[in-house]
Amino acid sequence: MNIENNVLIDERFLAATRRDMIKFAHLQLRDAAQAEDVVQEALVAALDNARGFAGRSALKTWIFAILKNKIVDLIRQQARTTNVSALATDEESLDQTFESLFKANAHWSPAARPRDWGNPEESLREQRFWEVFDACLKHLPENTARVFMMREFLEFETPEVCRELSISTSNCNVILHRARNGLRRCLEKNWFAAGERPC
Repeated sequence: MNIENNVLIDERFLAATRRDMIKFAHLQLRDAAQAEDVVQEALVAALDNARGFAGRSALKTWIFAILKNKIVDLIRQQARTTNVSALATDEESLDQTFESLFKANAHWSPAARPRDWGNPEESLREQRFWEVFDACLKHLPENTARVFMMREFLEFETPEVCRELSISTSNCNVILHRARNGLRRCLEKNWFAAGERPC
């Protein structure tokens, strides 16, 4: 597949892909200027290496892999030059909320038990799902979302997340637990609720 002459010169594809890249980068970096810069670098790298695209994955997936690597490089570079303060957010009310979901024996309270999500693979293929997921991610506290994205989207190992953000492993695990529970509850309410799909 010759992407130089085929897809990358399609202005609509490029505009839509760039828009999605900006959203992805901004969710992780939380800085509009940095998101613009890293997306620009990723697009330039994709164009420079267009001949290396073997067509084994979707073009957009390949471009996003380049973006992901650029974001990881930027985070690591910043961690070497900036002392990232320990995460400190007022999440006591969140703690109390999560505690109420479980009985004393650490099992789910009957009313808080997760509902059946149906076929998650089908939902993952739907673009609207990712729009709802992004909205749910934005409702997490900023630092909680950042830790979640470093671990789950950018695939940092937990020790590396802890080192980059100067947090303990137990703190990281608590933050990831809160993020996953917060996302689960938001998705259940706004996406997986029986018979409902947000319009």
